[in-house]
Amino acid sequence: MNDTIIQVKNLVIAFGDFKAVNDISFEVRRGEIFGFLGANGAGKTTTIRTLCGILNPTSGQVFVNGTDVAASISVLKPHIGYMSQKFTLYPDLTVQENMDIAGSLYELSRAQINQRRDELFSFIGLTNVPKGPVRQLSGGTKQMIALAASILHDPELIFLDEPTAGTSPQTRQAFWELIRRLSSQGKTIFVTTHYMDEAEYCHRIVLMERGHILATDTPDNLKKTYFPQKPVELTFTQGNQQIISQEMRSLSLGEVSVFGSKLRVNVTDNTAFEKYCQKHHADFTTRTVEPTLDDVFLKAISGAK
Repeated sequence: MNDTIIQVKNLVIAFGDFKAVNDISFEVRRGEIFGFLGANGAGKTTTIRTLCGILNPTSGQVFVNGTDVAASISVLKPHIGYMSQKFTLYPDLTVQENMDIAGSLYELSRAQINQRRDELFSFIGLTNVPKGPVRQLSGGTKQMIALAASILHDPELIFLDEPTAGTSPQTRQAFWELIRRLSSQGKTIFVTTHYMDEAEYCHRIVLMERGHILATDTPDNLKKTYFPQKPVELTFTQGNQQIISQEMRSLSLGEVSVFGSKLRVNVTDNTAFEKYCQKHHADFTTRTVEPTLDDVFLKAISGAK
């Protein structure tokens, strides 16, 4: 079996003169959690909607399971689950009524809907399902039910478009635990997010900015690529942060960023940096820190490696 489940070649999606997605190419492997990361407006949702057959490419090609999406979305529909970034349940209907509608879209029988519903609710830890309308449920519960509805037909490829946007940290953690469990069952998960910390759970990620791909790799490899030397964090014992920051920049000791009351330095001249630290040992203490994907993203945007 081909290890590649999604193949995108030179994809362009334009709205008039505006290119929301501008000549991107990438592949997704079966069974992996593939993250599409970027700020709002990066082109994430436009891409995922094209992969699901909702939008047609302006140019380029999109293949899912070896099938051209633009030509044969009806063939692929049973194999794809899609949870949009907007709330996808009917708020005035009950949970069961929403499940019935989701199942009918894939021509599942009532018995199949009920069996699959029970399996999924057990899987996501949902017990004592409320009988009232969905709008009365908490945001976290709604998201869990929306996920269940999107995969009621047991697809092998699941698209999740910013599934945790606006939810609590506890809900985000629980949702990603479900994503990891789905992946362990052999499902392929394509997820978009603007939360860089969530990308740590992905097997591979794409960094997007204004319709372009900046980089594609595992989180660890991206950190090693953009930060072959770990950043140094300065904690101040005296209030000279602004002066120290300006001096380090003027002396070209490294890239200096402000992190609250601390500074983070990507050192470019180790010898000069060490001498400067010895000279100012009374002003601050130093320690090396692990780079984050936020650091990687900012550096990728700046075009520096």
